[in-house]
Amino acid sequence: MVAAVDRLKRYAELIVRVGVNLQPGQTLFVNGQVEHAELARALARAGYEAGARYVDVRYVDQHVRRAMIEHADDEVLTDTPPWLLEQSRAIADNGALVMIAGDPYPDLLADLDGQRVGRTRPRALLEALHEAQNARTVAWTIAAYPNERWAEQVFGEPDVERLWQAISDSVGLEEADPVAAWREHVATLRDRCAQLNERAFDRLHFRGPGTDLTVGLLPDAPWNGGGVTTRAGAEHVPNMPTEEVFVSPDWRRTEGVVRSTRPLALGGTIVQDLEMSFVAGEATEVTASTGADAVRGQLSSDEFARRLGEVALVDGSSRVGRTGLTFCNTLFDENAACHIAYGSAVIPDSPAYEGLGPDELRARGANVSSVHTDFMIGGVEVDVDGVTADGRTVPILRENAWQLS
Repeated sequence: MVAAVDRLKRYAELIVRVGVNLQPGQTLFVNGQVEHAELARALARAGYEAGARYVDVRYVDQHVRRAMIEHADDEVLTDTPPWLLEQSRAIADNGALVMIAGDPYPDLLADLDGQRVGRTRPRALLEALHEAQNARTVAWTIAAYPNERWAEQVFGEPDVERLWQAISDSVGLEEADPVAAWREHVATLRDRCAQLNERAFDRLHFRGPGTDLTVGLLPDAPWNGGGVTTRAGAEHVPNMPTEEVFVSPDWRRTEGVVRSTRPLALGGTIVQDLEMSFVAGEATEVTASTGADAVRGQLSSDEFARRLGEVALVDGSSRVGRTGLTFCNTLFDENAACHIAYGSAVIPDSPAYEGLGPDELRARGANVSSVHTDFMIGGVEVDVDGVTADGRTVPILRENAWQLS
């Protein structure tokens, strides 16, 4: 087991070297909560050691967000201050961005008006960051930092060391050479993408308890997984961990019903037992035992928030899945199970989509929205099939095992 002081240093170096693959002379931006300060400081050191020109750290506080939701005027909930937009432009100008996950107050907002919680998003800032990510001008990653309240939610007790170990296992931190192990893992995911691209499925069919969902795919949108290459040629890994292969679906062609298989942590509230119905691509009905209004608030953020922007496949061999844990954190839980995302698409890495504006992208079937929220729909009881344009059905997942070769 890696000693705690070495573990933090090793983790920060992995995030900088693999997550954002920081290039000499770049500015490293780090966004996290005040409780993430220890990792932010380690990232700053690792960033400068890797040649960062400057490291900019921005902290937020969920208690401040709660005060805004409780007391601010409605229009403030979606407002973006101009200085934050200026920062987003700096990030987009060939910057590198690390976003630290691991909510220390996962249910802090649960007693507030769910619709207001769901709407509280700096819309213009998120749209600017989505645009930069889709244009591949910024290398970015999300990585987590453990804390007592998160550990208590996962284990029923504030065992931070146990959560640290689960995170270490999930990102391969204890491998003899974590960077080399990541390169091998990335190659495996890219091989799965090749298998799916070769078959050129017209749609996917998910079938399990409470789920009978068909998601139409775009004919010229390739599957992705394992990492992204910026326009400047730098490879980076947007999620650490990452176990998914994903694609941008056709926002007009989702039909049926789907039931979540894991809780969804949604910005200070926990959504349990989420179910959605889709007709002609649009989420028409939403129910949940807790947190439904927060989801509805997000879905009302803009005209296209109710459409799908991502469908992703994950099997039972994933490092995260093998921990046997429900992390109540999307960064981890989405890498243990198949998932879909309502809202904006990850714009396909294809010449057919380069340089297109929002309306042109939607006309081609790729969704554009200020929202992008993943929720988990896969597991042992959920079968996934690929369906060809001529109606032939090909098993992809059975009992959480990958079927293609």
